Amino acid sequence: MMLNNLCKVGTAVSRNLLANSTVRKMSGKILSVNSANMDEYKTLNIAVPKPFVFSVELSRPKRYNAINKEMWIEIKNCFEGLSANPDCRVIVLSGSGKHFTAGIDLTDMLQLGQELAEVEDVARRGAYLEPLIKLYQDSMSSLEKCPKPVIVVTHSACIGAGIDLITAADIRYCTQDAFFSVKEVEIGMAADVGTLQRLPKAIGSQSLARELCFTGRKFESSEALSSGLVSKVFPDKEEMLKSALELAENIAQKSPIAVQATKQNLVYSLSRPNQEGLDQIREMNKLYLQSEDFAQAAAAQLTKGDKPVFAKL
Repeated sequence: MMLNNLCKVGTAVSRNLLANSTVRKMSGKILSVNSANMDEYKTLNIAVPKPFVFSVELSRPKRYNAINKEMWIEIKNCFEGLSANPDCRVIVLSGSGKHFTAGIDLTDMLQLGQELAEVEDVARRGAYLEPLIKLYQDSMSSLEKCPKPVIVVTHSACIGAGIDLITAADIRYCTQDAFFSVKEVEIGMAADVGTLQRLPKAIGSQSLARELCFTGRKFESSEALSSGLVSKVFPDKEEMLKSALELAENIAQKSPIAVQATKQNLVYSLSRPNQEGLDQIREMNKLYLQSEDFAQAAAAQLTKGDKPVFAKL
């Protein structure tokens, strides 16, 4: 297998210059792909700021991007759609307006309470709630299940469901003025769409995670950085977005096979023994090491030539 693949390296060297030229011509076209679909979302702004990089912006600024039922559904549909879109390799998630998100829209919760009040039987109330909670869980999990890396950038408030959202992403940045709160306990409920499962893994401290979840206390960007919830803090939103897009562009230039396999194995291995993670990546790489991407990348490293340009996946 390896011999066959390495034989491709010589051929790939000669293809590099031609491939680079081809993708430069393609890049203008990439920016207009699926432009018709982008306008279908009412609570999200979707754009393609760079080749293979999609920007998804929470867009209910007058409500501080509070997540209502429509936004829950659109987040799920958006990330599932981008998962299958060969023109998307990396996603940058942000929020419009004053805050990243104020969390779940309490207006929706009040309406839900009124609807439940009309159902007397507790079992039937449970049957009504179960698929709704599942929808919310699936919405947040769509970021984690998306094979493309998701970079989330937060500014000002990131509250309640905002924690569910960002902990499902791969890379997290925030501004100096950002603050966070696992707010659910303050409104008399346990967080049920991802925070309790993902926050302890994101920050690596069961003690701190439990303190934050039991108290709902606010914590600032400095604590988010020191705990590992975010990897970088920026003075303002503009600089943060610029850096996130540069990172996204860097990742988008890598082999989509390599990047997506890496994410899938990182997510898979997070809650499993090391050996299971090793078994999975072995099964994946026995196929992926035979790809043109591997041959092209190896050739580029050997010749110190132009960066390879990889086909869509």
